[in-house]
Amino acid sequence: MEEKYIYIKSYGCQMNVYDSNRIKDLFTNKGYKITKDVSKANLTILNTCHIREKAVEKVYSDIGRIDKIKKNSDMKIVVAGCVAQAEGIEIKKRSPAVDFIVGPQSYHKLPEMVEESDKIVNSDFLQNEKFKNLIYNSSKLSSEFLSIQEGCDKFCSFCVVPYTRGPEFSRPVEDIIIETKKYVANGVKEIILLGQNVNAYHGKNQNGKSKDLAYLINKISEIDAVKRIRYMTSHPIDMKDSLIEVHATNPKLMPFLHLPIQSGSDKILKKMNRKHTVKDYLKIIDKIRKIKPDIAISSDFIVGFPDESDNDFDETMKFIEKVKFVIAYSFIYSPRPGTPAQHKDNIDHGLKKARLSALQSLLTEQQKKYNKSFINKDMEVLFEKKGRHEDQYIGRTIYNQSVFTTSKEKILNKILKVKIKNSTNFALECQI
Repeated sequence: MEEKYIYIKSYGCQMNVYDSNRIKDLFTNKGYKITKDVSKANLTILNTCHIREKAVEKVYSDIGRIDKIKKNSDMKIVVAGCVAQAEGIEIKKRSPAVDFIVGPQSYHKLPEMVEESDKIVNSDFLQNEKFKNLIYNSSKLSSEFLSIQEGCDKFCSFCVVPYTRGPEFSRPVEDIIIETKKYVANGVKEIILLGQNVNAYHGKNQNGKSKDLAYLINKISEIDAVKRIRYMTSHPIDMKDSLIEVHATNPKLMPFLHLPIQSGSDKILKKMNRKHTVKDYLKIIDKIRKIKPDIAISSDFIVGFPDESDNDFDETMKFIEKVKFVIAYSFIYSPRPGTPAQHKDNIDHGLKKARLSALQSLLTEQQKKYNKSFINKDMEVLFEKKGRHEDQYIGRTIYNQSVFTTSKEKILNKILKVKIKNSTNFALECQI
C-alpha cells in the first residue's frame, strides 16, 4: 500500500498546538505519516488563528504558496481552526485551492470529511463531542499541553474567541486525569493546562459535582509521575482565592502566573469590556505575592486600542513599572470583523508603532533585570529539547525561563539542578 503523508502547520496560540497534535493523532491512526516537507504531503492542514489580521493574511499567503505545489500532485488542502470558523465558505471563494474547511470544534470529523464526505465546510460547535472522539498517541515530549477548557463568555470588545470557539465549556475531571495518565506513561513530566479562560474551569467530577481549577490541579498532582503543572491563559475576574492559595500549598504547581490585563488605563479597560479595573488586578497580584513571594508574573498588552490617549498609554507604562512583569506579550490593536470594537480604529498606525516600541523596551528591560538576578544561583531545569548546536540542550526553569546549555551527557527529559552562569534578555545559560 502506498504511504500517505500529512503536513500540519499551526498558527497562533498554544491551544492550536494542542489541537494540531490531536489532528496528527487522528490521521496517524488512519495510517498517515507525519512530514515536515509540504511538497511530500498528500494532505496539508493549516490550523489557523483569527486573533490578528496579520495572522489571517499569513494563512492566505501560505495557501497561495502551497497551491503551486498542489497543482503537480494529488494533495488536498484543509483550512482548520478559527479562521475556518469565522470565514467559512468565504475561504473557498477567495482560495479555490482549499478542499475542506473545518472549525476548531469539529476537527475530529476531518478523517471522515477527507476520505468519505463531499462536505466542504464543517463549523458546528461540538465541544463535548470533539473531546469524546479524540485519540491520544504516544507523546515524545517532556512537557505537554492539555486542553481542559474552551470558549469564552467574557465578550471583550476586541476579541473573536466567543465567536470562533463558542461559549465556555469545561471537560470532566476524570477525562483530564485519564489523558494526563496517558501522557506521563510515555515520559511526560510537565502538564500545561490550557483554556481560553482556563481559570473559569468548572468541570464535573465522577459524582457530577462542579469543581474548580484549584481542585483539578490538586487531583493531577496526585499522579506521582507528574512533576510540574502550569496553566494558561487566565482572566482576572476568575482568579479565585482557592486558585491563589494552591500556588502556596501545592509544590508541583510552578511559581508562574500568566494573567493578561491588556491595558493599564481604567478608561480603556472599560472600552475593552474587561469587567475589572487596574485596582482589581493589583489586588490579585498583591494577594498572590503575599502567599507566594517568588511568583513570576506575565501578562498581555494591546497598544493603540480605539480612543487610547497619551495619558492612557502613560498609565499603562506606569502600571508596568509598578507590577514588574518577568515577561509580557504585546501587540498593536488589530480590528477583527464581527467584534464591537472593529469600526473605531482611530489611532494613527505610526503612533501605535511608537507606543509599542516604548512599551516593549520597558518590558525587555524588566525581563533583562529579572534574568540577571539569577546569575550564580542554583535552579531546577527540565530539559525539553535539543538545541540547534551540537550537544546543546534547551529547558525551562520553574519560573518558565528558557535555559540553554551544552552537555556530552544525554539530559533530555531530565530535571536537573544547575548553576546559572549567564543571562540574556530572553534566556539563561547554565552549566551542569
